[in-house]
Amino acid sequence: MQIRLYLDEDAQRGSLVKALRERGVDVQTADEAGMRFRDDADHLNYAAVQGRVLYSFNVGDFNHLHAEYIRQNKSHAGVILSPQQKFSVGEQLRRLLRLINARSAEQMRDTIEFLGAWR
Repeated sequence: MQIRLYLDEDAQRGSLVKALRERGVDVQTADEAGMRFRDDADHLNYAAVQGRVLYSFNVGDFNHLHAEYIRQNKSHAGVILSPQQKFSVGEQLRRLLRLINARSAEQMRDTIEFLGAWR
């Protein structure tokens, strides 16, 4: 099964969402989900319930939340993190597509990936 993405408020840039969708990626944004102005734990919980891999620039908080999930034996669909303003929209798109084409939804479960590793 292919990875389905959930982009939090920081990562939900319109041009990235459009480009991903044009390439057949199932993407949902925080705005579309009615999750604007929610805290990070709510975003991860929402993505987990929906079976979507969360993509965010909030490296510190989601790294911590991922560790908490693992410690508490809670499951999530996966997390992809990238430092904000590290990559252009085009580079984010290329790296996300590489990751999506290399990993299944099952392989992403309860894992964290850093976009910088997907050259």
